[in-house]
Amino acid sequence: MHSRTLDREIQRLQDDIVTLASMVMRAIREAVQALQLGDAAVARGLVAGDLEINRRRFTTEEDVLVLIATQQPMADDLRVLAAVLEIVTELERIGDYAKGIAKITLLLGTEPGLAPPVQIGRMADLALGMLSRAIDAFVRRDDEQARAIPREDDLVDDLYNAANRALLNTIIANPRLSEQANYYVWAAHNLERAADRVTNICERVVFTVTGEMDELDQDPAAAALG
Repeated sequence: MHSRTLDREIQRLQDDIVTLASMVMRAIREAVQALQLGDAAVARGLVAGDLEINRRRFTTEEDVLVLIATQQPMADDLRVLAAVLEIVTELERIGDYAKGIAKITLLLGTEPGLAPPVQIGRMADLALGMLSRAIDAFVRRDDEQARAIPREDDLVDDLYNAANRALLNTIIANPRLSEQANYYVWAAHNLERAADRVTNICERVVFTVTGEMDELDQDPAAAALG
């Protein structure tokens, strides 16, 4: 049975998603800035702050499970709640990538020698834009927008590959910088994975609206092979 209580609780959970997404986006933005500036203080704060992101994820999961048990949602509402469970997990994972980048900043320390590749900042901007629009698509139940966002993941992949090539060339030219270069490779990898997580969120938005689970970022050649 549909109830006003269920409507209110779903709206509250949706608000929780928006809040958590804002926290995660801020963490990614600050982690990349700390990496670019070598700001260990900000990096340490981000590592510690990840605990709050984790706590909010688990609290939201508990709230969803209680709501399912007590309100017995049907059809559309149940899909929304299932999506909330998946989205908070993806957001928490993106938060982990921010923490990972912050840890890389701490590992790099203050040793001069190699600046992060310019692609890292661009990757972060793209991934954050994708995430913001994905959450907006969830709030508005806009499956068309959700289907469009994953196309941008190709741009993130291109930047990731360009960063890897630039860092490999650096290692070849100056092997003593290999450790720092490898740290930057890992930072870029975290951002590439963050964009992949956004695609997962978009798939959940489509499922919420249509009831269909589509692979939105599947390689056309792979799809042709089944």
